[in-house]
Amino acid sequence: MMLSFRKPKIETDRLLLRLPQHSDYRSWAALRESSAPFLQPWEPAWASDHLSRKSFTNRVYWAQRSHSQGTAMALFLTRKGDGAIIGAITLDNIRRGPSQSATLGYWIGQPHARQGYMREGLVALSHHAFRRLDLSRLEAACLEENTASRGLLEKAGFKYEGVAQSYLQIAGRWRNHVLYAQLRSDRRGRAET
Repeated sequence: MMLSFRKPKIETDRLLLRLPQHSDYRSWAALRESSAPFLQPWEPAWASDHLSRKSFTNRVYWAQRSHSQGTAMALFLTRKGDGAIIGAITLDNIRRGPSQSATLGYWIGQPHARQGYMREGLVALSHHAFRRLDLSRLEAACLEENTASRGLLEKAGFKYEGVAQSYLQIAGRWRNHVLYAQLRSDRRGRAET
């Protein structure tokens, strides 16, 4: 199957998921900075230059290069009404061949949390990954105590698979994460956690 890696345009009722652009810097940095206390407990430690223009420029180039190589899709969630950046989803570690799988990561700015935006984005990206990219499996992980993220994944159709010991460094410590997956054809039913 020949896959097209042109710039994605994934739309939902309220959102446009798109690659980041250099002109997004100020909006992105302002949202990340204002949401830092909300985001940092769940993310790897931010580098000292995390919010710098240079760091953002590197992110934009990485997103474009990774997308053109078919290894990742780093997308901003933008609101259709006003074009505001409200968060991001990254489909990373795209593996081909017998695996046909990828890993999802995501964040949303605090002012936009708990309004259904991330669920809407995850469902749309999952559909795109299964139908357009011909993937078979999507994986996601979050801290065990992150009940909001766990609920989000379950509502978006992901199923609990287990615990990964010392999965990622969060706030400078190796932390266990719960693992979730969504399959293109899933006959497992609802998994108990």
